Amino acid sequence: MAEKIHPKQPAGGNANKAQIYNSTRPVYRPQPRRSRRSCCCSLCLWLTFTLLVLIILTAVAGGVFYVLYRPHRPSFTVSSLQVSQFNLTSSNHLNTKLNFTVTARNPNKKIEFGFNPVSVSIDSNRVDVGDGTIPAFVMPKKNTTRLKAVVSSAGQLLDDNNKLKSDLKSKKSIPLTIQLDTKVKVKIGSLKTKKVPIRVVCDGVRVTAPSGNATTTASTAGVKCKVDLRIKIWKWTV
Repeated sequence: MAEKIHPKQPAGGNANKAQIYNSTRPVYRPQPRRSRRSCCCSLCLWLTFTLLVLIILTAVAGGVFYVLYRPHRPSFTVSSLQVSQFNLTSSNHLNTKLNFTVTARNPNKKIEFGFNPVSVSIDSNRVDVGDGTIPAFVMPKKNTTRLKAVVSSAGQLLDDNNKLKSDLKSKKSIPLTIQLDTKVKVKIGSLKTKKVPIRVVCDGVRVTAPSGNATTTASTAGVKCKVDLRIKIWKWTV
């Protein structure tokens, strides 16, 4: 019987199989990772866009509110100020008594104001010459209200270098500054806001000290009153 002869396998057969397997195997490509920096940039961009939209919406709402209601601050004017006592004792203590009247006006057609009790202080050259209060009051739409208060002080000691002391001795006219501090809430229809502090400062008042039992009237022709909101932001009041 003839012997079967098997052909020899080439020495590199296993290597060829490996090459064929590797050629058909897909090449691994690592997926790129999103860096933290790109995530932060996207977040900042989104927050900036949201903030911009809120600002635009707030501006539009404010514009619509102004067109509909035409809001204005209340105004104040000094109507009269009479001085019945303004003198120094022999020991340089100041005694004063002033009758003060201020006119408050609400120019708004659709807005009402509600005021807390008002604290009144009057000073001259940074010296407190009297304090008083005005009761709480309400100002309806297009309303004018006259407010009265008695402002007085007793026993205020003045040093020898004080400007007010020299004005009293020389009988010169004395400059006064009137300050009103209170809180006010706004009512628009059925909507009521929270109470907001306000300060009214009136400059330009001048008086002469009365002699004996006489009463003098202050000059209020050039008096101007400034109304400021006193909004507290953290530790500061603006």
